[in-house]
Amino acid sequence: MILFPAIDLKNGECVRLEQGDMARATVFNLDPAAQAKTFETQGFEYLHVVDLDGAFAGKPMNAQAVEAMLKVVKFPVQLGGGIRDLATIEAWLAKGIRRVIIGTAAVRDPALVKEAAKKFPGQVAVGLDARDGKVAVEGWAETSTVTALDIAQRFEDAGVAAIIFTDIARDGLLKGLNLDATVALAEAISIPVIASGGFASIADVKALLEPRARKLEGAISGRALYDGRLDPAEALTLIRNARAAA
Repeated sequence: MILFPAIDLKNGECVRLEQGDMARATVFNLDPAAQAKTFETQGFEYLHVVDLDGAFAGKPMNAQAVEAMLKVVKFPVQLGGGIRDLATIEAWLAKGIRRVIIGTAAVRDPALVKEAAKKFPGQVAVGLDARDGKVAVEGWAETSTVTALDIAQRFEDAGVAAIIFTDIARDGLLKGLNLDATVALAEAISIPVIASGGFASIADVKALLEPRARKLEGAISGRALYDGRLDPAEALTLIRNARAAA
């Protein structure tokens, strides 16, 4: 189980949104590269980054901030937001991003995901952000008519590295992960699933280490880490101990 600390970028700053609403953004760090380095120093193994402006614009908007992070950290980074074509995927992977996350294009252009996953094995993930069960696109500004499972099943044999499933209703609100929906998705497909949205406390870490969540690759935590509600050392020790006992 991997615990991914999250850095969401807006105007070059590290922020957290509530329910994906750009008007409800809290700035937590003016220097995303310094924040990334802090997470690495704390012992996290993998960083989750989202270019929020890019998700709305449909193209990378915080490239400078992302590149600054890549220069100061050694641990792998996965990136989503505004990745809508093969050229952008190739460019990010060439710059050192370990895994790109395709969201809107996974709904609108599934052929792109399949082509990219075939060309870059293990380096393409799909971001499925659900509102009332239906997948939202364009930075969550629009809700589609398809479910997360509908989309995920399209990529069953495509070589997609992971599905990142976010419950928008919980995102940034510290209400706890929606493990019921996330585990149900993980059990219905063979692609590894990462839980996102609502991570609140050490209780979520413990829930992720329960047998029913064993199929999950991990979970993403944002606001709980910034607010101090989740102690990185305690969380990572629990995970390490669980791995050792497995």
